[in-house]
Amino acid sequence: MSALANLKLSNTKRTAALAPIQIRRNKLSGKLADQIQLALAQQQGETYTTNRFKTVASEDGSRKTIEIQRRVRPMWWTNVDGKICLTVRYGAKQLELAKGKSTVEVGAADHLVGTLQVIKQAVEAGELDAQIEAASGALRSGFKR
Repeated sequence: MSALANLKLSNTKRTAALAPIQIRRNKLSGKLADQIQLALAQQQGETYTTNRFKTVASEDGSRKTIEIQRRVRPMWWTNVDGKICLTVRYGAKQLELAKGKSTVEVGAADHLVGTLQVIKQAVEAGELDAQIEAASGALRSGFKR
């Protein structure tokens, strides 16, 4: 019993599921992590793809799961002035980061990873919850009859 005496015991229970906004934050945070990895790979002159599992039916009718590579599209582009611009997308919708502004002007390519990390931290801290909720609602409304 002396081994358990050193532990802090409590009577809490695990929740069944995450809150919907937390699920959306995690989804966007994961996409931003992919963007950071893509930016790092491009700086080193490499390519970056993610792996995805797909279930396919074979010729004899059985189903099997295969792993395929999925290309990651960058959320940034170079404008006519040669500066890198970045938009944050949730699904097909651009997030409005400030009132009427949805683009971050990064400037040089050296600052891209740092900017993506700042945006990822803001998402994880819940600073973009209202924008994520609005984009999610707009996406869900497209599936209603």
